[in-house]
Amino acid sequence: MIPDFDLNLLRIAVAIYDEHSITLAAKKLRMSQPAVSSALNKLRAAFDDPLFVKTSRGMEPTARAVALNTSAREVLSRVEREVFSSVDFNPATSRQPFTFALAEATELILFPKLAERLRQYAPCAPVRSVFPAPAETSQQLESGEIDLAIGRFSGYQKANFFQQSLYEDEFVCLLRADHPVQGERLSLQQFRELPQVEIARPYLTKPFLDHVTGRRIERKIALRTSHFLSLPAIIQRTDLVATILNGLASYLCLTNNNLRTMRPPNIFPRPVLYQFWHRKFHRDARIQWLRALVSGLFPAHFTWQEWHQPGSVKSNGAENYNDIVHQHLPSHSVATASKV
Repeated sequence: MIPDFDLNLLRIAVAIYDEHSITLAAKKLRMSQPAVSSALNKLRAAFDDPLFVKTSRGMEPTARAVALNTSAREVLSRVEREVFSSVDFNPATSRQPFTFALAEATELILFPKLAERLRQYAPCAPVRSVFPAPAETSQQLESGEIDLAIGRFSGYQKANFFQQSLYEDEFVCLLRADHPVQGERLSLQQFRELPQVEIARPYLTKPFLDHVTGRRIERKIALRTSHFLSLPAIIQRTDLVATILNGLASYLCLTNNNLRTMRPPNIFPRPVLYQFWHRKFHRDARIQWLRALVSGLFPAHFTWQEWHQPGSVKSNGAENYNDIVHQHLPSHSVATASKV
């Protein structure tokens, strides 16, 4: 066979073999009759054989064409099977690690639930959480070292990334249970006057800080910390207040008896948590399944008290790739995912 042989000619040879007619072969292939005739001439030149000859029974194959037909069918079948068929992903047997970029607070809130679900559906696959610098996160999403970045990451306003909203949170004020200020919501005056703890982690409080700065709301910052895990110990021993996201506050209240929350003045935005992925993997079966699984963790309505309870993730019968994707991907990922 000559080096620049066109594999499409094999399809035409098989069609003529099956139909015993150039006209019927052209109809089957949705081609014009002259185009099929031209292709047959190329086949004859390539194999130095007439291949098909006119008889009273139509176009009959020569011995060379009979041998070619067998080989051509095998080649076309293999190309269809190995090149053009979709790549299957079986979470139940996959051993490829799942890697997520998660900020510390997001890991505390999301990772236990995510690990629970992945152990349920993909028990052989290791699960990893990392938190590299933003530039490295972007690069590792592109290389595939990170599968999904989940949180409120910035800097992905590029055509190479997709994002999908997962849930909308709200800010609450965390204070000790026996704090002298009581009620369900702080007034703006109380919010200004109460001594506060500020967490020096922009990714945790940036929407809140931006809003406070934009509204020129003055606060009494009595203490700054770089670690939100120190908040319970600080707040339980002082009259300080910390303004943090409700998901994190609910977890801290669940694990510390002497904490409660109050709503801040009704002036703050409701931040949205997203999952991000690189466009290289937008159609990848494994990443589609993973995105759908993450999306499925967030029902339309849930409470953080329910969310943080161990064992609250129940099997819904969607153990395989198709079930997970069909239940969650069409309505949550494809329809709402957008390039950033």
